[in-house]
Amino acid sequence: MALKPSTLAAIKADLASGKTTSRELTEQALAAATDSAEASATFMTVHAALARATADAIDAQRAAGLPLPALAGIPISIKDLFDEAGRTTLAGSRALDDAPAAAEDCAVVARLRAAGAVIIGRTNMTEFAYSGLGLNPHYGTPRNPWDRATGRIPGGSSSGAAISVTDGMAAAAIGTDTGGSVRIPSALCGLTGFKPTARRVPISGVVPLSHSLDSIGPLARSVECCALLDSVMAAEPTPSLQPANLKGRRLLVPRTLVMDDIDGQVSEAFEDACKRLAAAGATLVDIDVPEFADLGRINRQGGFVAAEAWWWHQALIGRRQPDYDPRVAARIRRGEVLSAADYLTLLDERPRWIAAVEQRLEGELMIMPTLPIVAPAIAPLRESDELFGTTNLLILRNPTLINFLDGCALSLPCHQPGSAPVGLMLAGCAGQDRDVLQTGMAIERILPQTV
Repeated sequence: MALKPSTLAAIKADLASGKTTSRELTEQALAAATDSAEASATFMTVHAALARATADAIDAQRAAGLPLPALAGIPISIKDLFDEAGRTTLAGSRALDDAPAAAEDCAVVARLRAAGAVIIGRTNMTEFAYSGLGLNPHYGTPRNPWDRATGRIPGGSSSGAAISVTDGMAAAAIGTDTGGSVRIPSALCGLTGFKPTARRVPISGVVPLSHSLDSIGPLARSVECCALLDSVMAAEPTPSLQPANLKGRRLLVPRTLVMDDIDGQVSEAFEDACKRLAAAGATLVDIDVPEFADLGRINRQGGFVAAEAWWWHQALIGRRQPDYDPRVAARIRRGEVLSAADYLTLLDERPRWIAAVEQRLEGELMIMPTLPIVAPAIAPLRESDELFGTTNLLILRNPTLINFLDGCALSLPCHQPGSAPVGLMLAGCAGQDRDVLQTGMAIERILPQTV
Protein backbone atom coordinates (compact mmCIF):
# COMPACT_ATOMS: atom_id res chain seq x y z
CA MET A 1 0.00 0.00 0.00
CA ALA A 2 1.21 3.49 -0.85
CA LEU A 3 -0.31 6.89 -1.44
CA LYS A 4 -1.79 7.20 -4.90
CA PRO A 5 -0.38 9.98 -7.10
CA SER A 6 -2.50 13.02 -6.24
CA THR A 7 -2.23 16.76 -6.01
CA LEU A 8 -2.57 18.39 -2.62
CA ALA A 9 -5.82 19.99 -3.77
CA ALA A 10 -7.27 16.56 -4.56
CA ILE A 11 -6.13 15.20 -1.19
CA LYS A 12 -7.63 18.17 0.64
CA ALA A 13 -10.92 17.62 -1.19
CA ASP A 14 -10.97 13.92 -0.26
CA LEU A 15 -10.29 14.76 3.37
CA ALA A 16 -12.98 17.44 3.46
CA SER A 17 -15.59 15.14 1.90
CA GLY A 18 -14.83 12.24 4.21
CA LYS A 19 -13.64 10.06 1.34
CA THR A 20 -10.50 9.42 3.36
CA THR A 21 -8.96 10.38 6.69
CA SER A 22 -5.55 11.63 7.66
CA ARG A 23 -4.91 8.38 9.52
CA GLU A 24 -5.67 6.35 6.39
CA LEU A 25 -3.34 8.49 4.30
CA THR A 26 -0.66 8.30 6.96
CA GLU A 27 -0.87 4.52 7.18
CA GLN A 28 -0.49 4.27 3.40
CA ALA A 29 2.54 6.55 3.46
CA LEU A 30 4.12 4.72 6.41
CA ALA A 31 3.60 1.34 4.77
CA ALA A 32 5.49 2.48 1.67
CA ALA A 33 8.15 4.25 3.76
CA THR A 34 8.93 1.13 5.76
CA ASP A 35 8.16 -1.89 3.57
CA SER A 36 8.79 -0.96 -0.08
CA ALA A 37 11.93 -1.88 -2.01
CA GLU A 38 13.25 1.70 -1.96
CA ALA A 39 12.28 2.49 1.63
CA SER A 40 15.61 1.92 3.36
CA ALA A 41 17.50 4.12 0.89
CA THR A 42 14.81 6.80 0.86
CA PHE A 43 14.34 7.58 4.55
CA MET A 44 16.97 8.18 7.20
CA THR A 45 14.29 8.10 9.91
CA VAL A 46 10.56 7.37 9.83
CA HIS A 47 8.45 9.13 12.48
CA ALA A 48 5.76 6.47 12.67
CA ALA A 49 4.39 7.10 16.18
CA LEU A 50 4.45 10.89 15.88
CA ALA A 51 2.91 10.78 12.40
CA ARG A 52 0.03 8.62 13.62
CA ALA A 53 -0.55 10.85 16.64
CA THR A 54 -0.58 13.97 14.45
CA ALA A 55 -2.98 12.36 11.97
CA ASP A 56 -5.35 11.27 14.74
CA ALA A 57 -5.34 14.76 16.24
CA ILE A 58 -6.18 16.31 12.87
CA ASP A 59 -8.97 13.79 12.27
CA ALA A 60 -10.44 14.60 15.68
CA GLN A 61 -10.35 18.32 14.95
CA ARG A 62 -12.01 17.72 11.59
CA ALA A 63 -14.73 15.58 13.15
CA ALA A 64 -15.40 18.33 15.71
CA GLY A 65 -15.87 20.86 12.93
CA LEU A 66 -12.93 23.01 13.97
CA PRO A 67 -11.18 25.24 11.45
CA LEU A 68 -8.12 23.55 10.02
CA PRO A 69 -4.86 24.96 8.67
CA ALA A 70 -3.58 24.71 5.09
CA LEU A 71 -1.85 21.30 5.21
CA ALA A 72 -4.05 19.63 7.81
CA GLY A 73 -3.53 15.87 7.77
CA ILE A 74 -1.35 15.69 4.65
CA PRO A 75 1.73 13.42 4.80
CA ILE A 76 4.93 15.36 4.03
CA SER A 77 8.59 14.34 4.12
CA ILE A 78 11.49 16.58 5.09
CA LYS A 79 15.12 16.40 4.03
CA ASP A 80 17.70 15.29 6.59
CA LEU A 81 19.08 18.84 6.79
CA PHE A 82 16.29 20.33 8.88
CA ASP A 83 16.51 20.52 12.66
CA GLU A 84 13.74 18.82 14.61
CA ALA A 85 13.58 19.21 18.37
CA GLY A 86 15.08 16.20 20.14
CA ARG A 87 16.62 14.68 17.01
CA THR A 88 20.16 14.75 15.66
CA THR A 89 20.46 16.26 12.19
CA LEU A 90 22.83 13.98 10.26
CA ALA A 91 22.72 15.71 6.85
CA GLY A 92 23.15 12.33 5.15
CA SER A 93 26.50 11.82 6.88
CA ARG A 94 28.10 9.63 9.53
CA ALA A 95 30.35 12.47 10.63
CA LEU A 96 27.57 14.07 12.71
CA ASP A 97 26.47 10.94 14.55
CA ASP A 98 27.91 12.29 17.81
CA ALA A 99 26.32 15.73 17.45
CA PRO A 100 23.78 16.80 20.06
CA ALA A 101 20.09 16.65 19.29
CA ALA A 102 18.51 19.87 18.08
CA ALA A 103 17.04 22.02 20.83
CA GLU A 104 14.12 23.16 18.70
CA ASP A 105 12.47 22.78 15.32
CA CYS A 106 13.92 24.92 12.57
CA ALA A 107 11.63 27.66 11.27
CA VAL A 108 10.46 25.67 8.24
CA VAL A 109 9.56 22.57 10.25
CA ALA A 110 7.77 24.69 12.84
CA ARG A 111 5.70 26.29 10.09
CA LEU A 112 4.86 22.92 8.52
CA ARG A 113 3.69 21.58 11.88
CA ALA A 114 1.63 24.72 12.53
CA ALA A 115 0.01 24.19 9.11
CA GLY A 116 -1.07 20.68 10.17
CA ALA A 117 1.38 18.67 8.07
CA VAL A 118 1.96 15.07 9.10
CA ILE A 119 5.73 14.70 8.92
CA ILE A 120 6.39 11.11 7.86
CA GLY A 121 10.14 11.27 8.36
CA ARG A 122 13.53 12.52 7.28
CA THR A 123 14.69 11.70 3.76
CA ASN A 124 18.09 10.53 2.57
CA MET A 125 20.29 12.87 0.56
CA THR A 126 23.73 13.41 -0.90
CA GLU A 127 26.04 13.84 2.09
CA PHE A 128 25.97 17.47 3.21
CA ALA A 129 24.00 18.31 0.02
CA TYR A 130 27.25 18.51 -1.97
CA SER A 131 26.34 16.87 -5.31
CA GLY A 132 23.55 16.93 -7.86
CA LEU A 133 23.53 13.18 -8.50
CA GLY A 134 22.06 11.78 -5.29
CA LEU A 135 24.58 9.03 -4.52
CA ASN A 136 25.18 8.29 -0.84
CA PRO A 137 27.74 5.61 0.06
CA HIS A 138 26.69 5.57 3.73
CA TYR A 139 22.95 5.05 3.55
CA GLY A 140 22.37 3.90 -0.02
CA THR A 141 21.00 5.55 -3.14
CA PRO A 142 17.28 5.25 -3.96
CA ARG A 143 16.62 4.32 -7.56
CA ASN A 144 14.83 6.56 -10.01
CA PRO A 145 11.30 5.25 -10.70
CA TRP A 146 12.10 5.28 -14.41
CA ASP A 147 13.98 2.15 -15.53
CA ARG A 148 14.45 0.71 -12.06
CA ALA A 149 15.85 -2.48 -13.55
CA THR A 150 18.93 -0.57 -14.71
CA GLY A 151 19.11 1.45 -11.52
CA ARG A 152 19.35 5.14 -12.41
CA ILE A 153 20.15 8.13 -10.24
CA PRO A 154 17.29 9.99 -8.55
CA GLY A 155 19.17 13.27 -8.71
CA GLY A 156 20.41 15.19 -5.74
CA SER A 157 20.98 16.39 -3.37
CA SER A 158 17.31 15.94 -2.37
CA SER A 159 17.31 12.33 -3.58
CA GLY A 160 15.10 10.73 -0.94
CA ALA A 161 12.72 13.69 -1.13
CA ALA A 162 11.90 12.91 -4.76
CA ILE A 163 11.52 9.16 -4.27
CA SER A 164 9.32 9.66 -1.21
CA VAL A 165 6.83 11.39 -3.52
CA THR A 166 7.15 9.19 -6.62
CA ASP A 167 6.76 6.03 -4.52
CA GLY A 168 3.80 7.18 -2.43
CA MET A 169 5.66 7.58 0.86
CA ALA A 170 4.60 11.23 1.09
CA ALA A 171 2.23 13.51 -0.79
CA ALA A 172 4.97 16.11 -1.16
CA ALA A 173 8.50 16.72 0.08
CA ILE A 174 10.62 19.60 1.30
CA GLY A 175 14.18 19.89 0.06
CA THR A 176 16.92 22.45 -0.30
CA ASP A 177 18.35 24.01 -3.44
CA THR A 178 21.86 25.50 -3.54
CA GLY A 179 22.68 24.63 -7.13
CA GLY A 180 19.54 22.79 -8.22
CA SER A 181 18.94 20.26 -5.45
CA VAL A 182 15.14 20.60 -5.64
CA ARG A 183 14.88 21.04 -9.40
CA ILE A 184 17.35 18.29 -10.38
CA PRO A 185 15.58 15.36 -8.69
CA SER A 186 12.23 16.80 -9.75
CA ALA A 187 13.34 16.85 -13.38
CA LEU A 188 14.88 13.39 -13.32
CA CYS A 189 11.94 11.80 -11.52
CA GLY A 190 9.01 13.48 -13.28
CA LEU A 191 7.95 15.82 -10.49
CA THR A 192 7.39 19.55 -10.17
CA GLY A 193 9.95 21.41 -8.06
CA PHE A 194 10.15 25.05 -7.03
CA LYS A 195 13.19 27.08 -6.00
CA PRO A 196 11.98 30.35 -4.49
CA THR A 197 13.84 33.61 -4.17
CA ALA A 198 16.10 32.52 -1.33
CA ARG A 199 15.36 35.28 1.16
CA ARG A 200 11.64 34.45 1.24
CA VAL A 201 12.08 31.23 3.27
CA PRO A 202 14.28 31.27 6.40
CA ILE A 203 17.25 28.89 6.48
CA SER A 204 17.83 29.13 10.23
CA GLY A 205 18.17 25.71 11.83
CA VAL A 206 19.16 24.09 8.52
CA VAL A 207 22.64 22.61 7.98
CA PRO A 208 24.15 24.98 5.41
CA LEU A 209 26.05 24.24 2.25
CA SER A 210 26.45 27.86 1.11
CA HIS A 211 24.62 30.57 2.99
CA SER A 212 24.97 32.84 -0.06
CA LEU A 213 23.12 30.38 -2.32
CA ASP A 214 21.01 28.06 -0.14
CA SER A 215 17.24 28.08 -0.58
CA ILE A 216 14.38 25.82 0.53
CA GLY A 217 11.68 24.53 -1.76
CA PRO A 218 9.05 21.83 -2.37
CA LEU A 219 8.90 18.79 -4.65
CA ALA A 220 5.34 17.81 -5.51
CA ARG A 221 2.84 16.82 -8.21
CA SER A 222 1.82 20.24 -9.52
CA VAL A 223 2.61 23.93 -9.54
CA GLU A 224 -0.36 24.59 -7.28
CA CYS A 225 1.04 22.09 -4.77
CA CYS A 226 4.38 23.88 -4.80
CA ALA A 227 2.73 27.27 -4.38
CA LEU A 228 0.79 26.09 -1.33
CA LEU A 229 3.85 24.59 0.35
CA ASP A 230 5.93 27.64 -0.51
CA SER A 231 3.38 29.96 1.08
CA VAL A 232 3.43 27.92 4.30
CA MET A 233 7.23 27.92 4.49
CA ALA A 234 7.41 31.64 3.70
CA ALA A 235 4.66 32.39 6.26
CA GLU A 236 2.62 34.13 3.58
CA PRO A 237 -1.15 33.94 2.99
CA THR A 238 -2.31 30.96 0.98
CA PRO A 239 -2.01 32.22 -2.60
CA SER A 240 -5.03 32.64 -4.83
CA LEU A 241 -3.10 32.11 -8.03
CA GLN A 242 -4.62 32.02 -11.47
CA PRO A 243 -2.85 30.67 -14.57
CA ALA A 244 -1.27 33.48 -16.56
CA ASN A 245 -2.52 34.23 -20.07
CA LEU A 246 0.00 32.79 -22.51
CA LYS A 247 -1.41 34.56 -25.56
CA GLY A 248 1.11 37.17 -26.57
CA ARG A 249 3.34 36.35 -23.59
CA ARG A 250 7.05 36.69 -24.35
CA LEU A 251 9.24 33.90 -23.00
CA LEU A 252 12.98 34.12 -23.47
CA VAL A 253 14.96 31.08 -24.62
CA PRO A 254 18.65 31.48 -23.76
CA ARG A 255 20.94 29.94 -26.34
CA THR A 256 24.15 30.53 -24.41
CA LEU A 257 25.49 27.46 -22.57
CA VAL A 258 22.17 25.93 -21.49
CA MET A 259 21.67 24.01 -24.74
CA ASP A 260 25.22 22.67 -24.93
CA ASP A 261 25.69 18.87 -24.79
CA ILE A 262 21.93 18.30 -24.71
CA ASP A 263 20.92 14.72 -25.41
CA GLY A 264 18.30 13.64 -27.93
CA GLN A 265 15.54 12.80 -25.45
CA VAL A 266 15.83 16.16 -23.70
CA SER A 267 16.02 18.03 -27.00
CA GLU A 268 12.91 16.30 -28.33
CA ALA A 269 10.88 16.95 -25.18
CA PHE A 270 11.98 20.58 -24.94
CA GLU A 271 11.26 21.33 -28.58
CA ASP A 272 7.83 19.72 -28.22
CA ALA A 273 7.17 21.95 -25.21
CA CYS A 274 8.23 25.01 -27.22
CA LYS A 275 5.82 24.05 -30.02
CA ARG A 276 3.00 23.67 -27.50
CA LEU A 277 3.78 27.09 -26.05
CA ALA A 278 3.79 28.68 -29.48
CA ALA A 279 0.49 26.99 -30.33
CA ALA A 280 -0.95 28.42 -27.09
CA GLY A 281 -0.03 31.91 -28.26
CA ALA A 282 3.26 32.49 -26.46
CA THR A 283 6.05 34.30 -28.26
CA LEU A 284 9.38 32.54 -27.81
CA VAL A 285 12.39 34.79 -28.23
CA ASP A 286 15.89 33.37 -28.59
CA ILE A 287 18.49 35.45 -26.75
CA ASP A 288 22.18 35.34 -26.03
CA VAL A 289 23.22 35.67 -22.38
CA PRO A 290 27.01 35.89 -22.46
CA GLU A 291 27.08 36.23 -18.67
CA PHE A 292 26.05 32.58 -18.44
CA ALA A 293 29.22 31.56 -20.26
CA ASP A 294 31.26 33.73 -17.89
CA LEU A 295 30.03 32.03 -14.71
CA GLY A 296 32.54 29.22 -15.12
CA ARG A 297 35.36 31.74 -14.88
CA ILE A 298 33.84 33.37 -11.80
CA ASN A 299 33.44 29.98 -10.08
CA ARG A 300 36.68 28.47 -11.34
CA GLN A 301 38.03 27.98 -7.79
CA GLY A 302 34.80 26.46 -6.47
CA GLY A 303 32.84 29.64 -5.90
CA PHE A 304 30.73 30.45 -2.87
CA VAL A 305 29.99 26.79 -2.22
CA ALA A 306 33.63 25.79 -1.79
CA ALA A 307 34.48 28.82 0.35
CA GLU A 308 31.44 28.70 2.60
CA ALA A 309 31.31 24.91 2.92
CA TRP A 310 34.96 24.89 4.02
CA TRP A 311 34.23 27.57 6.63
CA TRP A 312 31.45 25.42 8.14
CA HIS A 313 33.22 22.06 7.82
CA GLN A 314 36.84 22.85 8.66
CA ALA A 315 36.73 21.71 12.30
CA LEU A 316 34.45 18.73 11.63
CA ILE A 317 36.39 17.48 8.64
CA GLY A 318 39.61 17.80 10.61
CA ARG A 319 38.15 15.55 13.29
CA ARG A 320 35.99 13.13 11.26
CA GLN A 321 37.27 13.11 7.64
CA PRO A 322 37.43 9.25 7.50
CA ASP A 323 33.66 9.27 8.04
CA TYR A 324 32.98 11.57 5.05
CA ASP A 325 32.18 10.41 1.53
CA PRO A 326 35.66 10.89 -0.03
CA ARG A 327 34.14 12.70 -3.03
CA VAL A 328 32.33 15.14 -0.77
CA ALA A 329 35.42 15.70 1.39
CA ALA A 330 37.52 16.44 -1.70
CA ARG A 331 35.04 19.04 -2.93
CA ILE A 332 34.82 20.70 0.48
CA ARG A 333 38.61 20.88 0.73
CA ARG A 334 38.72 22.99 -2.43
CA GLY A 335 37.77 25.86 -0.18
CA GLU A 336 40.82 25.35 2.01
CA VAL A 337 43.10 27.16 -0.45
CA LEU A 338 40.78 30.10 -1.14
CA SER A 339 42.01 33.40 0.29
CA ALA A 340 40.04 36.27 1.74
CA ALA A 341 40.79 38.15 -1.47
CA ASP A 342 39.29 35.31 -3.53
CA TYR A 343 36.11 35.42 -1.47
CA LEU A 344 35.85 39.19 -1.60
CA THR A 345 36.25 39.01 -5.37
CA LEU A 346 33.23 36.70 -5.51
CA LEU A 347 31.24 39.12 -3.35
CA ASP A 348 32.21 41.93 -5.70
CA GLU A 349 31.52 40.09 -8.97
CA ARG A 350 28.17 38.53 -8.13
CA PRO A 351 26.03 41.71 -7.89
CA ARG A 352 27.55 43.05 -11.11
CA TRP A 353 26.84 39.72 -12.85
CA ILE A 354 23.25 39.75 -11.54
CA ALA A 355 22.71 43.34 -12.67
CA ALA A 356 23.97 42.52 -16.17
CA VAL A 357 21.67 39.50 -16.50
CA GLU A 358 18.66 41.39 -15.12
CA GLN A 359 19.25 44.21 -17.59
CA ARG A 360 19.40 41.71 -20.44
CA LEU A 361 16.16 39.96 -19.39
CA GLU A 362 14.19 43.19 -18.83
CA GLY A 363 11.73 41.50 -16.49
CA GLU A 364 10.86 38.63 -18.84
CA LEU A 365 10.90 34.98 -17.78
CA MET A 366 13.19 32.36 -19.31
CA ILE A 367 12.55 28.78 -20.36
CA MET A 368 15.24 26.17 -20.84
CA PRO A 369 15.83 22.48 -20.20
CA THR A 370 16.23 21.97 -16.46
CA LEU A 371 19.00 19.48 -17.26
CA PRO A 372 20.75 18.58 -20.51
CA ILE A 373 20.51 14.81 -19.96
CA VAL A 374 18.12 12.19 -18.62
CA ALA A 375 18.99 10.12 -15.55
CA PRO A 376 22.19 8.09 -16.04
CA ALA A 377 22.83 4.71 -14.46
CA ILE A 378 24.13 4.60 -10.88
CA ALA A 379 26.74 1.85 -11.24
CA PRO A 380 29.18 3.58 -13.65
CA LEU A 381 29.04 6.77 -11.58
CA ARG A 382 29.76 4.86 -8.41
CA GLU A 383 32.80 3.21 -10.01
CA SER A 384 34.47 6.17 -11.77
CA ASP A 385 35.54 9.37 -10.07
CA GLU A 386 36.11 11.00 -13.45
CA LEU A 387 32.66 10.13 -14.79
CA PHE A 388 31.09 11.17 -11.50
CA GLY A 389 32.80 14.56 -11.68
CA THR A 390 31.96 15.38 -15.29
CA THR A 391 28.35 14.18 -14.94
CA ASN A 392 27.85 16.12 -11.72
CA LEU A 393 29.07 19.36 -13.31
CA LEU A 394 26.85 18.82 -16.35
CA ILE A 395 23.74 18.17 -14.28
CA LEU A 396 24.36 21.16 -12.01
CA ARG A 397 25.13 23.56 -14.87
CA ASN A 398 21.72 24.98 -15.82
CA PRO A 399 20.11 25.09 -12.36
CA THR A 400 23.18 26.74 -10.81
CA LEU A 401 22.73 29.77 -13.06
CA ILE A 402 19.51 30.65 -11.24
CA ASN A 403 21.01 30.27 -7.77
CA PHE A 404 23.85 32.62 -8.66
CA LEU A 405 21.25 35.01 -10.12
CA ASP A 406 19.42 34.91 -6.76
CA GLY A 407 16.40 34.04 -8.85
CA CYS A 408 13.42 31.72 -8.65
CA ALA A 409 12.51 28.80 -10.87
CA LEU A 410 10.15 25.91 -11.48
CA SER A 411 11.03 22.59 -13.03
CA LEU A 412 8.00 21.13 -14.82
CA PRO A 413 7.80 17.62 -16.31
CA CYS A 414 7.57 17.95 -20.09
CA HIS A 415 8.14 14.37 -21.28
CA GLN A 416 5.61 11.97 -22.71
CA PRO A 417 4.16 9.53 -20.14
CA GLY A 418 6.22 6.35 -20.00
CA SER A 419 9.37 7.92 -21.43
CA ALA A 420 12.45 9.15 -19.61
CA PRO A 421 11.54 12.10 -17.37
CA VAL A 422 12.63 15.52 -18.66
CA GLY A 423 12.23 18.88 -16.95
CA LEU A 424 11.36 22.26 -18.43
CA MET A 425 12.74 25.09 -16.30
CA LEU A 426 10.82 28.36 -16.07
CA ALA A 427 12.97 30.95 -14.34
CA GLY A 428 12.96 34.58 -13.33
CA CYS A 429 14.97 37.07 -11.33
CA ALA A 430 14.67 37.75 -7.61
CA GLY A 431 11.14 38.55 -6.50
CA GLN A 432 9.40 37.18 -9.59
CA ASP A 433 8.09 34.15 -7.70
CA ARG A 434 4.41 34.89 -8.23
CA ASP A 435 4.89 35.45 -11.96
CA VAL A 436 6.88 32.22 -12.25
CA LEU A 437 4.18 30.27 -10.39
CA GLN A 438 1.25 31.71 -12.35
CA THR A 439 3.01 31.31 -15.67
CA GLY A 440 4.03 27.82 -14.61
CA MET A 441 0.39 26.95 -13.94
CA ALA A 442 -0.50 27.95 -17.48
CA ILE A 443 2.43 26.06 -19.02
CA GLU A 444 1.64 22.99 -16.94
CA ARG A 445 -1.81 22.77 -18.56
CA ILE A 446 -0.43 22.45 -22.08
CA LEU A 447 2.35 19.96 -21.33
CA PRO A 448 1.85 16.18 -21.35
CA GLN A 449 -0.04 15.20 -18.21
CA THR A 450 1.82 13.01 -15.72
CA VAL A 451 -0.63 12.99 -12.77
